[in-house]
Amino acid sequence: MAAEPEILDELRRLRARLPQLTGAVAAGRDGLVLAQDAPGVEPDGLSALTATTLAVAIRMTEATGRGEFRELLIRGADGYVATYAAGRHAVLTLLTQDRVNVGRLHLEGRRAGARIGELVDAHEDAHGRTAHGKAAPDGTDREPAAREAAAHDTAARDTTRPAAPPNPNQSHHQTQTQDPSRPLPTRPVGARTGTDN
Repeated sequence: MAAEPEILDELRRLRARLPQLTGAVAAGRDGLVLAQDAPGVEPDGLSALTATTLAVAIRMTEATGRGEFRELLIRGADGYVATYAAGRHAVLTLLTQDRVNVGRLHLEGRRAGARIGELVDAHEDAHGRTAHGKAAPDGTDREPAAREAAAHDTAARDTTRPAAPPNPNQSHHQTQTQDPSRPLPTRPVGARTGTDN
């Protein structure tokens, strides 16, 4: 990718602005490394894990109605792993020491993610690729694997929620399917129904 040197420059500037940063990897949403500044870390493995985690994070934001994925922060005993959206085609993963100022981490991570996103999206758009592997403007299919993955994701989202279990207070003929837009009924802890012994 022609934007790699510019992305690497951005990662190095980020390290200068955030001294507690121990590693940075910019990757495509498919898990392929675009650029990295992560000594002591295997970037291909990290980017593959990032792609997997990103898929879960996207599903979680969709399932909970929180909108488009923006960022994910994981805290371990020895530091943080932060992942930021970087445009339509990439993500930025940062590794930091535990003593990092989390507000500063988010400020710098979001800014760097936005700049990297602009670079990657401009490059992808210039080469006729579109999000989710759809056909390019010239009608060719540039990313069949991405298209297949997007179709799989769509099919997974189209599955219906299973019906709620029958309410023991209703007769067999009164049982209805739970409306997925309404919360499931609850009862106070320790409350008994007519079927409890």
